[in-house]
Amino acid sequence: MLRRANKFVMLLAPLLACAVFSCSRHGSRLVGTDGGQITVAAAISLKDAFLSMAQTYQERTGDKVNFSFGASGELLRQIEAGAPIDAFASAGQREMDDLQSKGMVEVATRADFARNSLVMVAPAGSTLGLNAVSDLARPAVKRISIGNPKTVPAGMYAQQMLAHMQLWQKLQPRLIFAENVRQVLEYVERGEVNAGIVYSTDVSIAHGEVQVAARAPEGTYGPILYPIATIKGSPHPGAAKEFVRFVLAPDGRRVLQEFGFLPVK
Repeated sequence: MLRRANKFVMLLAPLLACAVFSCSRHGSRLVGTDGGQITVAAAISLKDAFLSMAQTYQERTGDKVNFSFGASGELLRQIEAGAPIDAFASAGQREMDDLQSKGMVEVATRADFARNSLVMVAPAGSTLGLNAVSDLARPAVKRISIGNPKTVPAGMYAQQMLAHMQLWQKLQPRLIFAENVRQVLEYVERGEVNAGIVYSTDVSIAHGEVQVAARAPEGTYGPILYPIATIKGSPHPGAAKEFVRFVLAPDGRRVLQEFGFLPVK
């Protein structure tokens, strides 16, 4: 029992540590919210867009929003362990499908709300002359970072692309797996790897420390669709549904597009 309790605390700790944004209450609330606050577990690639969106959401509803950002697979484990999450926004369908198969999401609230694409990045000033994903096979490229395909959707998509291009096995000795896609970006920014594969939306936060070397060829990886849904047993189901509706509404989609996310077709 003690070991199980410790495991829960370990899983919950990142959630508490990552509650990086909290809106103070002011203004009037919309009818239909409850509890006045929610906790949203969201893929870290959504961080900047969701923080911006939460400001507008607070102005409209007066509700307090806490976020837990991380790799979608890690957030999945937190929810499964009983973390008090009201809504989940994943970078991959796999994680949401897993929760849905276990009866842990309100299926009626599930919807895709954004798309993304992959790019290959290199440190600013790189002299390797990388212009295509196939250039990763050059002997001069010693270290390449991608997210862990088992827990990071961006890593899973990168694996699909490299496998499609028959590079996956060849590059194995050079791959450095990161805990999330933003960590891949950090490795590239610091010049600790020669290249990395991230979402196109991540590049804008790199402050010029990385350069886009190539866009991943279309059709080499599955569609990157972000689903969102409320969690069954949410402590604040009314407010959680209100936030999901806001993300799907024109104002929410506008914010996402400002941060480079593509609309759902």
